[in-house]
Amino acid sequence: MVIMQSARTISRKDLSREELGFYLAGFVEGEGSFNVSLRRKPDYKVSWQVVMSFNVSQKDPTILYLLQEELGCGIIKIRKIDNLFSYDTTNPKDIIQKVIPYFQKYPLISDSKQKNFFIFCEIAQLMEKGEHRNLKGLKRILELRETINEGKGRKRKYLITDVFPT
Repeated sequence: MVIMQSARTISRKDLSREELGFYLAGFVEGEGSFNVSLRRKPDYKVSWQVVMSFNVSQKDPTILYLLQEELGCGIIKIRKIDNLFSYDTTNPKDIIQKVIPYFQKYPLISDSKQKNFFIFCEIAQLMEKGEHRNLKGLKRILELRETINEGKGRKRKYLITDVFPT
């Protein structure tokens, strides 16, 4: 006979490191997002800054603090527009050395989240090589970016055509 515990009675101390990793991966599966955005930067060689971000939003920040502790990076803030707590990581070094390895160890399951994560990893590799600092690399990053988080609801301030008009 399997005895179910309510979520309120299960403490973090009851979970092994591996169970916690898979739990957080499942949480991110439903609530997390891997994004790549652009900022105009006239003083940059290519006039654009590529910003990678990983974020998760929730009404209750409990799991967000746990995720922050596990990853060892990121900030938690409350968004004024909707009073949701948001965990955000935008530091490229943290994304490459902490976030990506974590979700490689505790993989995401759905096809769409896996696809977005793999694209995010590919962009991170290009950025780690400095490809975002030249026009050819920037164009490749933006082409990849066009395939991440597809579907309705996706909003972009700047499109690839803003950077590379046809």
